[in-house]
Amino acid sequence: MQTLDALRRQIDTTESLHAVVRTMKVLSMTSIRQCEEAVDALDDYYRTVELGLHVALRHQPPEQSLQDTGPPSRMAVLVFGSVWGMCGRFNEQLAHQVTAHLDELGADPEALVVLGDYVGDALEQTGRAPTGQHAGPESVEGITRRVQEVLVRVEAWTRAHTVDGVLLFYNRLLSGTTYAPRAQQLLPLDRSQLQHIEQQAWPTHLLPTFRMDWAPLFTALVRQYLFASLYRAFAQSLASEHSSRLAAMQRAETNVEERLDALNARFRRQRQNALTEEVLDITAGFEALSKGSGA
Repeated sequence: MQTLDALRRQIDTTESLHAVVRTMKVLSMTSIRQCEEAVDALDDYYRTVELGLHVALRHQPPEQSLQDTGPPSRMAVLVFGSVWGMCGRFNEQLAHQVTAHLDELGADPEALVVLGDYVGDALEQTGRAPTGQHAGPESVEGITRRVQEVLVRVEAWTRAHTVDGVLLFYNRLLSGTTYAPRAQQLLPLDRSQLQHIEQQAWPTHLLPTFRMDWAPLFTALVRQYLFASLYRAFAQSLASEHSSRLAAMQRAETNVEERLDALNARFRRQRQNALTEEVLDITAGFEALSKGSGA
């Protein structure tokens, strides 16, 4: 049987763990909200870029017509994993989705780069070892920097003709603590999506125009389009990571509270037993002294 001191130490340790779990729950809930606000704010920016593309595509010179290049033959894959641990099966589910999707395509990517510290091991367990790893954003404030780093890498690939397509994999937050893996083609640009943008109705009766050359304008808009797409992927992945961690911490909190209740109950029983034994010892000693004095 454990001593009262040993039980007290276990209770103190469990209470400290409980405090850590509660703190992580609060941080996750706050971070999820920040990510959702970032995505909401990005929607207006994304819509502005789409309107710019709409104008550019409507005035596209015949010699600059976009051709359908077909499916990419040399593909780079970017996988947005978790930045921190303790987030359930967040990385494992994403890794299985990546492997299943690539197997379905019959693709062997030229580069398989993970963003985050934990999804690489999960990919290796599925037989898809990463060829590179980069840090992911630890908060919303760090997303812009990571997006710029990825864009530099993508531009280097395309300039060197190392790859002709880039595919993104990330977890997308659906609602509450529910998320699901998503695959998105970053490059080449989806021709059907561009056609959809071009065919959309302009929101006002005043049709815009521009004076600069079409090619640099379209290139600048595409860069902003890629920036917005990557930013959204990072924000969705970060929100999903915190959502998964929140769910894991909620389960952990329940387990810790049950453990703490059990330890406190044992402590109370043993302390009561110890007090009872002490009272019995005192009573027995008093009776013994009384009998000796009477003799």
